[in-house]
Amino acid sequence: MEQAKTNDVVASGLIARPGSEEAARAMGKYFFECYDKDGNLKWTAESKNLVVNVGLQYMAGTSLDGATARITSWYIGLYGAGASNTPAAGDTMSSHAGWTENTTYSNATRPAATFAVATTANPSVVTNTANKASYNINGTTTIGGAFLTSDNTKGGTTGFLFSASDFTGGDRAVVNGDTLQVTYQFSLSA
Repeated sequence: MEQAKTNDVVASGLIARPGSEEAARAMGKYFFECYDKDGNLKWTAESKNLVVNVGLQYMAGTSLDGATARITSWYIGLYGAGASNTPAAGDTMSSHAGWTENTTYSNATRPAATFAVATTANPSVVTNTANKASYNINGTTTIGGAFLTSDNTKGGTTGFLFSASDFTGGDRAVVNGDTLQVTYQFSLSA
């Protein structure tokens, strides 16, 4: 008598993530346009920014915790040139060892950054393109980058620092009579 044996083996597995996960990415860019005294475009530059730690905390706090007050007025400042001009995540307006503000312009205060309403797409974008920050340069100097703050005091160290950006590709020269226009664009993507 012959006997036949058969065996079926079935194996399966399931890998599941017990929670859902989503990440948001905060990105910003500064755009610079320098015009000579006759209104001719001399140079342009753009550079990605660093949203500093207190800037990240501000975004999370104003969005969700209800305890963080919303800042309604923003200003763009310039900083000087040099190898040491490096924004750091821990920078604040009162402590930013990696850069020094440049105030070689005749405006009485830092120019305002008046933002349009944020877009509803992904990414959501807010910018001051329609109202660029404009500086009337009144001396020969070199600009290394820009920063976004809540205080308009030219050369001041109070207020809230949101972001800072060093020029990509090197510092840029300006002279008396130039006009420097700066646009800040900020986006959040999921």
